[in-house]
Amino acid sequence: MYWARLSDIIDMTSLFLEERLPVGVRMGSSHADRYDVAITKTSGGGEYRKLVHPFPIRSFSINYTMLQADIALKVHGLYNRAFGMLYGFRVKCVDDFTTANDGISAPTAFDSSAIYTGTYGRYQLRKFYGLAGAAPSIGYATRIIRKPVSGTVLTAIGGKQVWNITNTTTGTVDLVLGNDTGNITNITKAANAVVTIGAHTFSVGFPVVFKNVGGMLQINGLRGTVVSMTATTITVDINTESFGTYTSGGEVTTLAQPDEVVTAGCQFDIPCRFNSQLESISLSKDLRDCNTIELMELLNP
Repeated sequence: MYWARLSDIIDMTSLFLEERLPVGVRMGSSHADRYDVAITKTSGGGEYRKLVHPFPIRSFSINYTMLQADIALKVHGLYNRAFGMLYGFRVKCVDDFTTANDGISAPTAFDSSAIYTGTYGRYQLRKFYGLAGAAPSIGYATRIIRKPVSGTVLTAIGGKQVWNITNTTTGTVDLVLGNDTGNITNITKAANAVVTIGAHTFSVGFPVVFKNVGGMLQINGLRGTVVSMTATTITVDINTESFGTYTSGGEVTTLAQPDEVVTAGCQFDIPCRFNSQLESISLSKDLRDCNTIELMELLNP
């Protein structure tokens, strides 16, 4: 009767604990990535190989040596809250926790292209692997980042860094671009172009892109940042000295354009679950050893 009631209240679509596996992993712990490849062997000894999906699946083999009280509180505590293999949780991989190519350097807003989700301004974080060589015909391996670390996500659009609102439980980001558009009546040739648009609502720091400009065609599609402004003009960090002379028309807007590339970078955790039972070995009165705790990555936590 108890279990019937418990199953009634468990949300089977939300089996994830937003907490990180405790630190203190001793030397000797390991991780590995595998790919789901379906292999069919023929009677003649040949193989047909098919990649099921392009996402690496990471597994960990973790070892702890801790005081008995710490093991009980930190490791066994999480194991019990997770109901063994039922709930997922965050794991920091010490060799791969940022979107930088080496996995450990500070992330930048330009590390990886993000995936448009179909909702305006919303993108999914990801990381590419194997960039040191040319990509095969199916492209690079990709990890969808579902669990970014709060406060670390950087985003850019058209090569210009922009603000974002990050959902740290799903790995989606909403670009904060504003919703401002101005009709252009003049653009100067200058190291920082001055754009006349009349009364406007732009602010310093806004990322803006130009389109449908006559005469100064080179500026179309370029995105710059508003560095100063007056009541009727904005100055952007685009050098137009070598561009054609402005003649007429055009818009300057903060809105994302369909052909613009959104990039992002962050620190991230790997969503995992326990893939083995938890055993403790008594080394002394107060010291405990937890050997070979197996963890498995969750692609869709």
